[in-house]
Amino acid sequence: MNRIFGADGRSVSLALDGFGFAEKTAGVDDAARKVPLMAEYGLNNVLVTYGQARNFADCFTDVGLTLRVDVTAGLYDASVPDTMPAFDVTDALRIGADGVVIMNFPGAHNEVPSNAFAVKLARQSTEWNLPFMCESLPYGYPVTTPESADPAKIAAAARFSEELGADIIKTRFSGADEDRLIVDNCTVPVLALGGPKSDHETYFGFVQHVIACGASGVAVGRNITQDPKPLAMVSALGALVHEDATAAQAMTIYNEIND
Repeated sequence: MNRIFGADGRSVSLALDGFGFAEKTAGVDDAARKVPLMAEYGLNNVLVTYGQARNFADCFTDVGLTLRVDVTAGLYDASVPDTMPAFDVTDALRIGADGVVIMNFPGAHNEVPSNAFAVKLARQSTEWNLPFMCESLPYGYPVTTPESADPAKIAAAARFSEELGADIIKTRFSGADEDRLIVDNCTVPVLALGGPKSDHETYFGFVQHVIACGASGVAVGRNITQDPKPLAMVSALGALVHEDATAAQAMTIYNEIND
């Protein structure tokens, strides 16, 4: 866990695992190559696919490495209609990963197989003492209904995934004050999904909000990989997560750094 989180128990994690779920992956490889520099600016951990863990291994030596062990069952469907097990804890150990991560879909049409895979990984993770991160997404991958973005529903799904054996929960936050329910309902660290693709001030406000709600950090993809200044973005996020900076302070940090 100390490889995934900083000494303060919080984490800025970079989600580079989009190749396992989507055809639109602009900026991912460039961001992977910049991870050694990002580590100097406050990055703690990366979420990667098996191929990335092997082919970009030299880029990930200074950060925690969490291996994505599931993949989409429909690559060209952006809604990620289903997922399938691809790897497991033994594969993660083979490549020297510090943890594993999968998606879990409480309340969705495919919750039974996603629950079964979560339980398998929890057992393996306990046996081998490897942290298990569960990306708990009520009703499925996208936000398609008011219920799928309801903090009370998200909180119940997050705790359900914890009860299946997750050591870390990664989940969406709505942006509402009720998001505190999500963290309060769990006894393990909760990382907030990357958040909306928006202007920087709005996004930094969202991150300030999730930290104020008790989140242990963020797991961010395109808001870093597609940003014109990824190092500046990581530095700003590091201040928000590790130093309880305000959105305005994060904006100042972002503006002062030229990648």
